[in-house]
Amino acid sequence: MATPSALPARTRARLDAAARSAAARAYAPYSQFRVGAAVLAGSGRLYSGANVENASYGLCQCAERTAITHAIAEGESSIIAVAVYTPTPTPTLPCGACRQVIREFGPAATIRSTCRGKAAVETSLDALLPAAFGPEDLGRRPLARRVKRS
Repeated sequence: MATPSALPARTRARLDAAARSAAARAYAPYSQFRVGAAVLAGSGRLYSGANVENASYGLCQCAERTAITHAIAEGESSIIAVAVYTPTPTPTLPCGACRQVIREFGPAATIRSTCRGKAAVETSLDALLPAAFGPEDLGRRPLARRVKRS
């Protein structure tokens, strides 16, 4: 599943560090599974997020979706890459729901997963979610809005 990196080494390092840092801020009182994520938006800015659990388990928010929501809330409209950090011996890839949300904003996104061990996985969204459902399946163009920053 690993492919040659499409990201420059410096960008990979920044994404990985931001994801790891975000994991420390996770709210995971039930699972103790602290996940952090960072996204590289089309503007070149990084946005991070952590998993946020809830006593009503179905309302939990994954780190990847938190980071993407952060980017969109700040006016971004596209995602180039997503990095995920998990406190596991081997990398953990995004869940299906996160893959679908990544597809909405980054259909060609690079996905990186790192862990407390030395291993890393880097792959494409297409490899993780082939033949994905997207805006074009509803007869729409992919989201292309840009919010003007003041």
